[in-house]
Amino acid sequence: MKKNVDFTPQWLETAPQKNSFRSILKWGDKQAFKNPSKGFLEVIKQALNLSDTDFTTMEKTGNQAVKESLPLSLSQDSLADLEKIVGKENLSIAAYDRLKYTKGKAMEDIMCLRQGQIKDICDVVVHPRHKQDVVSIVRFCHGQKIPVHVYGGGSSVTFGLDCPKGGVTLVLSTHMNKLICFNETNQTISVEPGMMGPVYEDLLNHAPQKLSAKKSYTGGHFPQSFEFSSVGGWVVTLGSGQASSLYGDAGDLVISQEYVTPSGSFKTLDYPATATGPKLNEIMKGSEGCFGVLVSVTMKVFEYLPENNRQFTFMFPSFESAVAAGRQISQGRFGMPAILRISDAEETDVAMQMYGLEGGILDKFMGLKGMKKGRRCLMMGQTEGERSFAATVLRQVKKRCQKNQGFSLTGYPMRKWYKGRFSDPYMRDALNDYGILIDTLESSVTWENLPSLHRKVREVVKANPHGNTICMTHASHFYAQGTNLYFIFITKMPELAEFRTYQQSIIDSIEAAGGSLSHHHGVGRMMAPWMERHLGREQMAVLRAIKTHLDPNGIMNPGGLGL
Repeated sequence: MKKNVDFTPQWLETAPQKNSFRSILKWGDKQAFKNPSKGFLEVIKQALNLSDTDFTTMEKTGNQAVKESLPLSLSQDSLADLEKIVGKENLSIAAYDRLKYTKGKAMEDIMCLRQGQIKDICDVVVHPRHKQDVVSIVRFCHGQKIPVHVYGGGSSVTFGLDCPKGGVTLVLSTHMNKLICFNETNQTISVEPGMMGPVYEDLLNHAPQKLSAKKSYTGGHFPQSFEFSSVGGWVVTLGSGQASSLYGDAGDLVISQEYVTPSGSFKTLDYPATATGPKLNEIMKGSEGCFGVLVSVTMKVFEYLPENNRQFTFMFPSFESAVAAGRQISQGRFGMPAILRISDAEETDVAMQMYGLEGGILDKFMGLKGMKKGRRCLMMGQTEGERSFAATVLRQVKKRCQKNQGFSLTGYPMRKWYKGRFSDPYMRDALNDYGILIDTLESSVTWENLPSLHRKVREVVKANPHGNTICMTHASHFYAQGTNLYFIFITKMPELAEFRTYQQSIIDSIEAAGGSLSHHHGVGRMMAPWMERHLGREQMAVLRAIKTHLDPNGIMNPGGLGL
């Protein structure tokens, strides 16, 4: 059949209807859209054996309105007591609000919302104004045994916001989003947990104007959800940003934290290091609201020197050679690039098609260099810091890439990726409209086990019994001892039950192959069933003991972390 090269699907590019399911499931700015390029759409059609016809009729778009009201399990007396604490304007029992603040961005969340399904939502949404409100709410809920959940930016992909037992959801980003203090001498900043990523970074980048500082700074933390995630969310889920290989993961950036728990409030000490026994500061990182509510956090900051950034891109003849270069870079003694990414062969081939490079002069030239389709792998990155440091790291990176048969493509592809690095999630909405699912799972892995994990998980993804599947994989967070693997799978699967079974089989394969359950997405309720198998009975017993002490009535995010 002759291809219709002019065919373009009718993408939905209007803001969601007010109070609709789509206004909850849509990624990011309600007025912003990003549709797949012709190249990417062609990749999907070829790989999934689809035709133009499959992109002529949209499926469930979720533009229907949410019901005006839903049953409550809380008494009117309890609602009245909560209203006394925060005021009528900071409390809502509207069905739309209750759904909005208890659903994240996991594929299953989105599928349910598109189908108009409402489950596992809170009874009341509360917007605390300050720490004392949180203290009063937690004390009241503890006495009444009412579940308490916390909402920051809403970008959870692990069912971290679900409320299977109803209760209260605290939205911290409404009011508790302020600067507490900035210390240029110590290079630290203390903020309330609801401060969103762009506000946080803008404050630091413009520190001379906004904080009366001598220099400009950066937080160094840029997850793909950066624009729509909160500082507190980064900390309590142990998130990781795109520049983590230099600056560290969210947990590495934390100096101290302040929590309100049912057993009382505490603030960990803000020393750079101590030898005073096991650190509660470490235990609370990644606690996902299961032990208490984070009300302030002190983070490291770094001098902001964007004029010294240097980009690089290399193509390798195989995944093995690219990984060898990545390991040698990570174990070198010259410093690390801020950003380092290695795409496997399938992700590299998709990128070549997406950007219209396949079959061109560059493609043919790389073929002559041994960079064959189906095997070649792309590495991209950026060095940052003082001019001499950034230059030294770039020079050493190039040396190790060339040693492993890497072919330089200049920094241009990296700069192109950098400009759109936060916008790709918007494409998921457009593809979901036509029944194409895109989901991700990620894992931490040692260098030694990386080849096996990559192979075994891909085998399970590709063995999808419901149809052909694209599986793109990359490593994007690097350490001397290993890296992460980020699996992106694209398929057509209309039934929720089928998707759930398929997704769980992939999680099973990650754990069975020796990967961690998560590298930076957190646990939520999605990974909870695997936690005891993964950590072992003794470690889970320790977590349960901490839970019992800090939250004796089990009201804090019940079921999160498998607790």
